[in-house]
Amino acid sequence: MNVKLTPYINLAGNAKEAIRFYEETIGAEVLSVATYGDMPNMPDTFTDDLKELVAHAKLRIGESELMFSDAPGGTEIEAGKRVTICITTNDVEQSRTIFEALSQGGQVNMPFSEEPFSPGFGDITDRFGVTFQIYTEIQN
Repeated sequence: MNVKLTPYINLAGNAKEAIRFYEETIGAEVLSVATYGDMPNMPDTFTDDLKELVAHAKLRIGESELMFSDAPGGTEIEAGKRVTICITTNDVEQSRTIFEALSQGGQVNMPFSEEPFSPGFGDITDRFGVTFQIYTEIQN
């Protein structure tokens, strides 16, 4: 079983700036960046500016990782969602099991499903008010 916990930072339109800042100040290495424009089937309402926002990014800092995204449309981040915990596994069914377990008495923010950036992803706030992103990462 391979499970990893990673802080996930949600920003209101300045994730690219934050990524550059962490690269320059603490030697972060950018592992991946996908913008909303890179995602298939984006709504027509997404302007070119919105398409440039970060949908998902991963940085390595020493032995640890940080993940980032911009709130679509630069919307305000609600309390408790600025920093969440990403639980990463290498198995879709294991990710689904964790998602379903945490959803008991909690609130599903994004149902568990296949996404362009992960074969199994979901977002849940558990019954204690802690928000988790469940992310499946298959190594090739």
